[in-house]
Amino acid sequence: MRITRGRDADPFAVLADLGARQINYDRGEVARPDWNFDRHRHVLGFEEPGPPTEYGLWSRARALVRDYEFTPPELINAHYRSDTDLADRNMLLEGRFLGLRFLMGVRITALLDERGEERTAWGWSYDTLDGHLERGRVDYAVVKHHSIGEVEFTATSYSQVSPALHPMLRVGWAVFGRRTQLRFYRRIGERLEDLLRYPADAVTVPRRRPVARRWNPTIIDAASG
Repeated sequence: MRITRGRDADPFAVLADLGARQINYDRGEVARPDWNFDRHRHVLGFEEPGPPTEYGLWSRARALVRDYEFTPPELINAHYRSDTDLADRNMLLEGRFLGLRFLMGVRITALLDERGEERTAWGWSYDTLDGHLERGRVDYAVVKHHSIGEVEFTATSYSQVSPALHPMLRVGWAVFGRRTQLRFYRRIGERLEDLLRYPADAVTVPRRRPVARRWNPTIIDAASG
């Protein structure tokens, strides 16, 4: 584990390093009771029944989910190269836990694009990389149910704390980690709803977050050292 301070934490260098990191678990390991399984559903609202329209609620929510704009900034900030394709994109998550900032790499490993008679669903999934606090996968999706016009945002995941985590941090995670994780899933739905309250033209093309960002003095990259 490496703890860096101030300008020593170079987001460009850490982001570039993610390409060499591997997914930090084997899917054959994933089973209860050692893993947490979650599914969180947030109803975002309703639009006219039928397939999504260009500027409707579903399309606006899809744009925000595409660019990972729904994360609560008090818990997670995401850094990535906006000139890369969504498929196989590496992202550096800057997470807050126990008063520290953690750099956690993930890789988008699957895309969802379902257009059926009963519903339209779009989303993507990421898997955790070496150095992440956890091991696992998250699937995000925006779904419209055509018959009633309901639009929902879902987050489905399985996870466990990484066995490579420093023992002191494992103790902290055992006490506060699960609570923080569940808070994150609650907050992403709330934040997405908040963003969708703006006029349609304000969120149809969301801002793209640059890679460079101001960093807190103390940052931990658990994959280093």
